[in-house]
Amino acid sequence: MDLQKHAPVEDPRPDAVARPAELRASDAERDRVADILREALAEGRLTADEHAERVEGVLSAKTVGELEVFIRDLPAAHDRSPAPEWSPAPSRPTAGAIPIDPDDSVVAVFSAATRKGRWRTGRRIHAYAVFGSVEIDLSEALFDHQQVVIQAMSVFGDIQIRVPENVSLRGMGGGVLGNFEVDNLDSRDAQAPVVYVDGWAVLGNIEARPKRGKLVADILDRVQRRVDRSTRKQL
Repeated sequence: MDLQKHAPVEDPRPDAVARPAELRASDAERDRVADILREALAEGRLTADEHAERVEGVLSAKTVGELEVFIRDLPAAHDRSPAPEWSPAPSRPTAGAIPIDPDDSVVAVFSAATRKGRWRTGRRIHAYAVFGSVEIDLSEALFDHQQVVIQAMSVFGDIQIRVPENVSLRGMGGGVLGNFEVDNLDSRDAQAPVVYVDGWAVLGNIEARPKRGKLVADILDRVQRRVDRSTRKQL
């Protein structure tokens, strides 16, 4: 038996597990570090020259460890507050949060009506389809409130509701010789909007489901990110 001690051999395989600091940095991680530097500049912790120098280094950094070098002397880099525990959205809206009167109504009687595009939702939307069809598309809508109720009534009609993928969706209605179908959806973001679909389908159809590839996003945040990327290219 060979009792001689051998030095550990480093795994030469390319798929060997790397330390976190050695992992390649993503654009999201660069954005996070750039945000910390921007806040430090606004707070007076960095001069304009120091900020510009560090941002240039962030853009050229290739690993997570190289990114952390630029923020390790800043308090925000050491703030590791625990993420809030995830919990599913409640099955019904908060009592008193939704008004009785609608903020918007979509009505189709022997006709068709739609509400889609970049529009601002209220807390309550009424949808009526009587021998007609209604389409409510929230995939590009601006949510001013976290809880939105769509009160739907379909009588020999059809109501189609589409929501972004990253909101929560709940159904509270039913059908009378009709179809009421809502795909329950849970967002991992505790602050994401919750859309409640309530109502009845009487010899009609009501359907609500997520629209694939569509996410709730603040348009101002998108513009800021475009500006940041443009600044990076100039640097």
